[in-house]
Amino acid sequence: MLILQKIVTFPSKTIINKIAVLLVSLLFIIGVLASDPDPLMDFCIAKSAESSLTCKNSSTATVEDFTYSGIKFPGNFKQTGFSSKGVNSNVFPGLNTLGVSFVRADFGVGGVNVPHFHPRATEVGFVLEGKVYSGFVDSNNKVFAKVLEKGEVMVFPRGLLHFQMNVGDGPATILGSFDSQNPGLMRIPNAVFGSDIKEELLEKAFGLSSKELSKLKKRFSSI
Repeated sequence: MLILQKIVTFPSKTIINKIAVLLVSLLFIIGVLASDPDPLMDFCIAKSAESSLTCKNSSTATVEDFTYSGIKFPGNFKQTGFSSKGVNSNVFPGLNTLGVSFVRADFGVGGVNVPHFHPRATEVGFVLEGKVYSGFVDSNNKVFAKVLEKGEVMVFPRGLLHFQMNVGDGPATILGSFDSQNPGLMRIPNAVFGSDIKEELLEKAFGLSSKELSKLKKRFSSI
């Protein structure tokens, strides 16, 4: 009797390695492309801040939807030395789906914008007034920083820690633009000391006493 056996072949190790490399490459490409999507319409005026994906009828749009005057004047920085006013689709409907947003930052003398980062956007900062020590830190912990004066510009690559401090004799103002509708914001002091991370871990990580840690948590949990 002739017995036919089904021969099962398995991919070679070389083929498996090539497939693995291909999958990793695809995941990398997907990650790179996972930014704000290109708009499919001329514009999309959101019906509400809670529903940015639902556009109102374009025939009802007016020029007021595409202009914003909320940053004409400085914010109140007297208490903390720093104030920021975000300009996004929540307050400026014309920005919805366009992949950009904006911020005005005002500093009192010595005012500081604490180390922070934007996980979803590169920022370009323009010094409108004053002298601002400004910089960022790369993934090798190298600091790129200098004092910027009125009219100068600096770029902060996406996801990298950056900071500003007014080093002039009077108030300072920076205008920042982002290549994302929702850049996100993580202030390091607030994220570390204003969150519910276990106190024992923070004490060991930063060499702090429980008393010192309590002061920091009280300060940053209220901001």
